[in-house]
Amino acid sequence: MYIIEALPTPVNAHELEILINAEPATIGHFITHGIPHPDIKAHLQNVRAVGTAVTVRMPGNDGGILHYAMGCARPGDFLIVDRCGERITAALGGAMAYAAKQAGVAGIIVDGYVTDLGELREHGVPVWSRGASAITTRVIGHEGEFCTAIQCGGVIVYPGDAVVADENGIVFLRPGRVVELAQRAIDFQHNEKHTLARLAKGEKFPDIVGSRSTIEAATRPRG
Repeated sequence: MYIIEALPTPVNAHELEILINAEPATIGHFITHGIPHPDIKAHLQNVRAVGTAVTVRMPGNDGGILHYAMGCARPGDFLIVDRCGERITAALGGAMAYAAKQAGVAGIIVDGYVTDLGELREHGVPVWSRGASAITTRVIGHEGEFCTAIQCGGVIVYPGDAVVADENGIVFLRPGRVVELAQRAIDFQHNEKHTLARLAKGEKFPDIVGSRSTIEAATRPRG
């Protein structure tokens, strides 16, 4: 059975303009939820992408639902594909990546496998997955879901979530938290530049960040 829901409201463009400056690994200083398993890795380096989560539940080897999603995707959408634990079949390859490029898709995250890695990189659409497989999907007409709540790397993802991803990882954020967490990460990144400047002048890292005093206090004899 297929379940087809409406496309979500896009994340506010201003929020995404802020979010693109926040590194996922910096946001990871403040939260642990919303960050999928690190086995899902980027196939492009030195790329950070943001967008609106458009979700796809794609069990087994029936690829029709992802084809449908690609036909609906808007510029700036981020396709998030739940493979329901399938670990054999590639969900997409070079032709789908080219279709995504033509549609203006911000990126694709597959909790499973992809194929045609060379073509994916050539077309330039950022793709994350658990790896590559030579076995590909078929159009069978069995089942799939579009724009429903899914799981990706152990995280529940809702249509309309904000996505920020780079080669270090992925973060899914509910729309109401984007500015708060993005700005906190940006401020942290700015402050880190002062840390580097102090290191360049010869200060020691544990003294700058306070870990030495914390450890000394914890190991000081009591009584």
